[in-house]
Amino acid sequence: MSKILVTGGSGLVGKWLKTFLPNALYLSSKDFDLTSQESVIQMYQKHTPDTVVHLAARVGGIVDNMQNPYDFFEENVMMNTLLVKYARMNNVKKFLGVLSTCIYPDIMDSYPLKEHCLHKGEPTKTNFSYGYAKRVMAVQIDACNEQYGTNYNYVIPCNLYGDGDKNDPSKSHFVTALITKIHEAVKNNQQEITLFGDGSPLRQFLHAEDFAFVINEIIKKNITSSFNVAAEEVYSIKQIAEIALKACDASHLKINFDKSKPNGQHRKDVCINKLKKAIPDFNPKSLYQGVKETYNNIKNE
Repeated sequence: MSKILVTGGSGLVGKWLKTFLPNALYLSSKDFDLTSQESVIQMYQKHTPDTVVHLAARVGGIVDNMQNPYDFFEENVMMNTLLVKYARMNNVKKFLGVLSTCIYPDIMDSYPLKEHCLHKGEPTKTNFSYGYAKRVMAVQIDACNEQYGTNYNYVIPCNLYGDGDKNDPSKSHFVTALITKIHEAVKNNQQEITLFGDGSPLRQFLHAEDFAFVINEIIKKNITSSFNVAAEEVYSIKQIAEIALKACDASHLKINFDKSKPNGQHRKDVCINKLKKAIPDFNPKSLYQGVKETYNNIKNE
């Protein structure tokens, strides 16, 4: 049986992945410092995995990214570089890196974005350091395969959400933070919620359970190709907020947009043809369904 090690195992995706891979080893920052070479070496020597799912990352919202660009770049580059380097040196058979659609160019001539478009422009300014740090891991994995004959790969997920996300709104994913904001407004008898920007950016969102399903399929079927992972639904932030209000039975709440705050990247929806070819039975839940499930779980905590 494959010995699977998952970094970032206490995060949103790690928590859902446990329902598919209950026997894997889930590690968090409390176990090893993945930005430390010595610590990463110790991790591989102690656990000797033959499969690694690298979920760990320094993540945050727009404001956090803009205020701490150096930290986002350095921490992500360090951990990604060390994880891949010592996976190869310890003869890890399968390494799956998890990137983000914010690695894609800020503006393209055509959408949805395909995997070959990765290096056709700079990432958006609001996630510039994080985007480049994640893009570097794609380059490293591709180079490792080319030079050393490994079969490592990566997936590029759209924005994720789900209960089990971080409690800090500045670090949780947008939809999870939105659901929490709605829940708090209803609980406190408020009449409105306020969101950053003007509501026009377009986004794809995927429930973390559906992303965990994809990761499990990649491991189970030994898929070695790299591809985007997303739901096909594309909505504006305003539409997403309206869907969320309806799913949370809170359509009475007014949505205010704080236009003094940044919108972030206007558009980054991705093509999932490669995903559907590799995993034909991928059938993610709708945004409405996923938000409703997440809201009910948060409400009942």
